[in-house]
Amino acid sequence: MEKTTATNSQKNRRIAKNTLMLYFRMILTMLVSFYTSRVILNTLGVEDYGIYNVVGGVVTMFAFFNSAMSSATQRFLSYEIGKSDYDQLRKTFNATQIIHIGIAVLIFILAETVGLWFVKNYLVIPPERLNAAIWVYHFSVLSFMVSIIQVPYNATIIAHERMNVYAYVSIIEVLLKLLIVFMLTWITYDKLKLYGILYFAVVLLIAAIYRIYTRKNFEESKFEVVKDKGLYKTLISYSGWNLFGNIASVTKGQGVNILLNMFFGPTVNAARGIAMQVQSAVNSFVSNFQMAVNPQIIKSYAADEKGYMSSLVIRSSKFSFYLLYILSLPIIIEIDQILKLWLKTVPEYSSIFTILVLVIILIDCVSGPLMTAIQATGKIKVYQAVVGSLLTLILPISYILLKKGYSPEITLYVNIIISIIALSFRLYLVWKLLEFPVKTFIREILLKNIVVILLTLALPLFIRYYMDEKIIRLIIIVFVTIIWNSIIVYSIGFNSSERKFVISGFNKILKRE
Repeated sequence: MEKTTATNSQKNRRIAKNTLMLYFRMILTMLVSFYTSRVILNTLGVEDYGIYNVVGGVVTMFAFFNSAMSSATQRFLSYEIGKSDYDQLRKTFNATQIIHIGIAVLIFILAETVGLWFVKNYLVIPPERLNAAIWVYHFSVLSFMVSIIQVPYNATIIAHERMNVYAYVSIIEVLLKLLIVFMLTWITYDKLKLYGILYFAVVLLIAAIYRIYTRKNFEESKFEVVKDKGLYKTLISYSGWNLFGNIASVTKGQGVNILLNMFFGPTVNAARGIAMQVQSAVNSFVSNFQMAVNPQIIKSYAADEKGYMSSLVIRSSKFSFYLLYILSLPIIIEIDQILKLWLKTVPEYSSIFTILVLVIILIDCVSGPLMTAIQATGKIKVYQAVVGSLLTLILPISYILLKKGYSPEITLYVNIIISIIALSFRLYLVWKLLEFPVKTFIREILLKNIVVILLTLALPLFIRYYMDEKIIRLIIIVFVTIIWNSIIVYSIGFNSSERKFVISGFNKILKRE
């Protein structure tokens, strides 16, 4: 028992250290992202910004091939490390690399035929900007191909839990993105075309850095041709069901984005792009935490440590929600002021889009660890079939409602309802597959989340309605909300063991492993 406790303590310390490194990466990325989004929006203009958003969305619609295989790559690499089977790890890495090269070629063919035809014939783009849009589309395809081929390398770094690498490389990445912003203002050339070229150059350079690091530090990344048909069959079979789920994710994301373009034009795409930028920044707080935890969930399952895995799932779901909620609430309450201060030009619908996407990620963040636990089992057939079908419904329901004359935000209300239904099914399935303590999950997370929300809303709303809309109100609400929410979460949201974990976590970060 003492050995197990010590081992779990080391794992928790590793998670804490990796989380800290990922947050360092995230803060750098977020600060630059907000600044560059403001400058790019004002440099390109609302229309060109919307064009870039929707054209890039067409390319990422083909991401379902890559996303399906990415999940498989991450799961199988972490699983083999958890079993300490390094010969199989080497074979798995190289098999996934060969598959990803094939996916990149397939997506290039589809994107430059079907995708290009769709852009030219169905997207709402002003005729005078069509040439620039096509130019950006081609470079978006190239950027996406580089990202696809890079997946096994990034998955290896995550599986080995070398999160500090992401932090260091991010310094280079954010500096390059800042350079892009300055070059857009310095160089006299079509800004939309220039942005597509420069963004591709950054993607290419960052991918090269990650690849060089991986090949120097991990033996399994040395390329060799794998002829194990059984391994390919296992990987592709697992990915096949992931494929269905990822098609659904693409339709609810980029599919809806294209739908909005067809009904309302690129201005609404610009508003949605702003909302997605906020979502990405806020969600990165949680995704970085879950990125540090997910390999441990999969490795714990591989090592047959089911009790530790269940505790990790519950704890990471709870921490994910509270972390995201503490950050999201002041943004939701003061969204109009924040957008005015951040952007010189605020596209219509930006406020309501941002509020609703934050609500969606608050629901979905609780599901993240549940999804990882299900993927760890390898039994994803029923999960992907049901959840994928639910997510796919978002597009046709949204189309019907938009056709009936509803405003664009109705697409996000549909998404919220489907996300709640999907969470319920995930809970049922994780109970069936792993005998997961669902009652504990409901009591400790869902019910406590409702209590915390009710207790934390009153104070910031009181301040908002009894103070004029000025910068001082924003500062007070942000400060008071974060402090008040943290107190409520710590005292009511966490149980005694979680409070001890939070306190000891700061000490563990500073200790050597």
